[in-house]
Amino acid sequence: MYIGYEVADKIATITLDRPEAANAQNTALLDELDAAWTKAAEDEDVVVIVLRAEGKHFSAGHDLNDRWPSPEEITLEWIYGAESRRYLEYTLRWRNVPKPSIAAVQGRCIAGGLMLCWPCDLIVAAEDALFSDPVAMMGIGGVEYHGHTWELGARKAKEILFTGRPVTAAEAEQAGMVNRVVPRERLDAETTALAGRIAAMPPFGLRQAKRAVNQTLDVQGFHAAIQSAFDIHQTGHGNALSVTGYPILAKLGEMKAKIE
Repeated sequence: MYIGYEVADKIATITLDRPEAANAQNTALLDELDAAWTKAAEDEDVVVIVLRAEGKHFSAGHDLNDRWPSPEEITLEWIYGAESRRYLEYTLRWRNVPKPSIAAVQGRCIAGGLMLCWPCDLIVAAEDALFSDPVAMMGIGGVEYHGHTWELGARKAKEILFTGRPVTAAEAEQAGMVNRVVPRERLDAETTALAGRIAAMPPFGLRQAKRAVNQTLDVQGFHAAIQSAFDIHQTGHGNALSVTGYPILAKLGEMKAKIE
C-alpha cells in the first residue's frame, strides 16, 4: 500500500510511496518497509539496496495520529513497547542488513525521516534536501534512533537539537553525514549509477567490508549508545504524560502542518 519494491541489475529499489502525506510513517508503512528490507536481504539476486521516496519530500517523520491511542489511554509502558519494535528494532535491523544500502533523499527529512536514511550505508542528497530533528520543542531530546552524534559530530549534533533548525545538504556533506550532493533532477540517476558501481563488486567482499566498519563503530560504543539514548528518549514521554492531555501530540500536529 505504501511501499514500492523492484529488482533490476542486482539492485533492489525500495520506494516510500505516500507522497500525499509527505511520506509520513504510519504503522502500515513501517511494517511494509521492514518487510521490503527483509525481502531484499534474503534475495540472493540482490547485491545493493536503494531506499528512495516519491514526491517532494523524503519523509516528514512519524505519523502519530495514525497509530496512537487517545491521550487518556496512553501509558509509558505502551509507548516503550511500540517504539522499541517499530523504531529501535527496525532501524537497527536495517542498519545491519549484510548488503550495502544507499538512501536517496530530497526535500524535507524530519525527525523520524532520519531514522530511515541513517541506517543506510551511504546517503545521496538532492540539493534541496533539509535534515532536521526539532523534537526538543516537544520536550524530547531527539528521535528514538539517536544517531546524531555519530552522523554529525558532537557540536553540530547539539546545535541542530538545541535550535531545531534544519541542516542543508551541503552542511551534511561537509559533516560527513552525506556522501554526495546532486541536482534534484539527477538524484535517482546518480543514486542508481552509484548502486550499479557497487553491485559490480564481489558480494562477499562487500559484506565483509560493511561488517568491518559497523563492527568498528560498535566497538567504539555505537550500539550501546543507541540503546542508552533510546531510554533517555522515553523520559521525554514520561514527562509529557505528567501533563494533562499529553501535549506532544498537539505539538507534533502543529509542526507537520507547516510542511508544504
